[in-house]
Amino acid sequence: MTDATPRYLVGVDGGGTGCRAAIADLTGRLLGQGAAGPANATTDLAQTIVNVRVALDAAAVGLPAGALKHSVAHVGLAGVLDGDIARAVAEELMMRNVTVTDDRAISVAGALGARDGVLAAIGTGSTLAAQRGDSILRIGGWGLNLGDQASGAWLGRELLEHALLVHDGLADGCALSTAMLEAFGGPGGIVRFASKARPADYAAFAPRIVAAGQAGQAAGRLLMLRGAAYLMDALAAMEFGRDDVLCLTGGLGPHYAEHLPEEVRTRIIAPEGSALDGALALAKAAFERGTGR
Repeated sequence: MTDATPRYLVGVDGGGTGCRAAIADLTGRLLGQGAAGPANATTDLAQTIVNVRVALDAAAVGLPAGALKHSVAHVGLAGVLDGDIARAVAEELMMRNVTVTDDRAISVAGALGARDGVLAAIGTGSTLAAQRGDSILRIGGWGLNLGDQASGAWLGRELLEHALLVHDGLADGCALSTAMLEAFGGPGGIVRFASKARPADYAAFAPRIVAAGQAGQAAGRLLMLRGAAYLMDALAAMEFGRDDVLCLTGGLGPHYAEHLPEEVRTRIIAPEGSALDGALALAKAAFERGTGR
């Protein structure tokens, strides 16, 4: 084995809430894992690179020095919108064999494996991908300013907007909207919060929205149904067919199941693995292509 021969597989899954890294041997046996803060390359590229490095260093604890350089890596990050961003991340990581993509690629690989179907990955942000054979059609993933419908960040922002509408007498209030107005000391506090809030700040309200929807509170149910309507529009655009399966992942994805039509719910499957599993699988596939296996 020469000095340039890969000895490890590395996978990274980064999103608006945090990032995770894993290192495995060339057979796929897990050797170490690490975690760090948010890693959305569009929201904050510099922070993303720092946090990916922190996660990688934590995963490499106990391994020989230089383990990361002697690896084949696949890094999947939210906010990698084009090749320029991907190259900027790859250059900063300074790894010999690294591929950087958006997080949809690793999510599909982890959740669906080789199966045809649709993945709806819904956490702080949201994105959907339809896999049919070697073809993948993607929808969403454009960030909260212009998209991320149904996501945790979107739900949180919509909740605060709804609370302001309640204050103005333009929407019916409920326990949740009242609680928001009280927590911020009125509409002024909400506006001040929103002037500085990042997606993860908005997403912090998502668990309360899900719980309120399950309890039948007006604001919670309204917002969850709006998110579900977006998912149905996306499935229609992807020509979701009778033979397709649907995989709902992320912190929020599974919570939308109860708000979808019965004919869709019957085709929901559990993910085969996580996005981090997908990153490692793509790294392993890249290694095997390189060796002609």
